[in-house]
Amino acid sequence: MSRHFRQVDVFTATPYLGNPLAVVHDADGLTTEQMQVFASWTNLSETTFLLTPDDEADYQVRIFTPTLELPFAGHPTLGTCHAWLEAGGQSPQAGVVTQQCGAGLVAIRVGDDGLAFAAPPLVRSGPVDEALAARVAEMLGIGTDAIVDLQWADNGPGWIAVLLASADAVLAVRPRPGDLNVGIAGPHPPGGPAAFEVRAFFPAGGATHEDPVTGSFNASLAQWLLSTGRAQAPYLARQGTALGRSGRVQISLDADGQVWVGGSVVTCVSGTVEL
Repeated sequence: MSRHFRQVDVFTATPYLGNPLAVVHDADGLTTEQMQVFASWTNLSETTFLLTPDDEADYQVRIFTPTLELPFAGHPTLGTCHAWLEAGGQSPQAGVVTQQCGAGLVAIRVGDDGLAFAAPPLVRSGPVDEALAARVAEMLGIGTDAIVDLQWADNGPGWIAVLLASADAVLAVRPRPGDLNVGIAGPHPPGGPAAFEVRAFFPAGGATHEDPVTGSFNASLAQWLLSTGRAQAPYLARQGTALGRSGRVQISLDADGQVWVGGSVVTCVSGTVEL
């Protein structure tokens, strides 16, 4: 059966400089196995499938990596919403789209400057013990004395957030094989291209891989940086530089204290897929 398909680029206004996402429309009737096989075939960090919602939502999405299903992820949330809107999706709530996913309902704001999702609450926060901190430093290929601070910042994937002294220190990291999901950030000097340089690493196939631009980590990182006074909202994070990408993540804070994670999305490929 032919289904509509889009491949979009997230956290960029320039095609091919962000984080790609495959989106399959009209996915009702597909089995979990069929979805996983297709996600493995695309070999992108995530592939999503749009389905009819069964909650008070505008659409339902299922999110797959090449090897497993995720309850929530940041760049798939923005990319899927963009694809749904581009295909004619309309929300009864002006300026807000409600997404149903494995983690529940997620609010997405629609504005002239792009889309933004409400950062989900952390499922784990707090200090990292010394033994784990040593493993993190080893995985990053740096000494523990190079770490300004680190903390659990887990909103589902298991992120450990690491603050380094500068953006240059972040770009100098050469990770080694490890089994942790670790994100790092360092401040740019005043007047720089962004407030923070960000990178995110995850294990796969016995190696450490780098994600081009990571919505979920930027969400949890922002909650940590803002709560400790290390950042002031709104601020801009840059990610993907080490991979030749140009991701831009906009962090904002509303009057209720909700952190929002936003950016631009562009469509690079559209057509149909046989599934």
